[in-house]
Amino acid sequence: MTIRHGFHATMTAQPGKGDELVEALLNAPSLPNDDCVVFLVGRSAGNPDIVHVTEGWVSQEAHTRFFATEPAQAMVAALRPLLADESRYTDEVPVGGKAAL
Repeated sequence: MTIRHGFHATMTAQPGKGDELVEALLNAPSLPNDDCVVFLVGRSAGNPDIVHVTEGWVSQEAHTRFFATEPAQAMVAALRPLLADESRYTDEVPVGGKAAL
C-alpha cells in the first residue's frame, strides 16, 4: 500500500510514566487497522519519558475517519492523563526503510 499521509509525534509522559505511555501506544487500535501502514513507537535514549510515534496512512481521509471512531477517541482519552504537556506533531510521509525488532 502507498502511504499518502503521515506524521511524527513526540510525547512527554508525566515523570515515571514513560513505560505506561509506551504500553498504551503499543496497544493502540491503529495497529490492526488496514489503512494504517506504518505505526512505530520509539523512546528517547536520554529520557525514557519522551516517546516518539511515527504513523503512515493510506490517506488523510482514512486517518481522519479512524480517529473519529469510538476506539480511537477512547485511546486518546486514556493517553491524556499520562502526558506532561501537549504532544508535538510534524507532518511526515514515510517513504521506505527497515525495522527489525
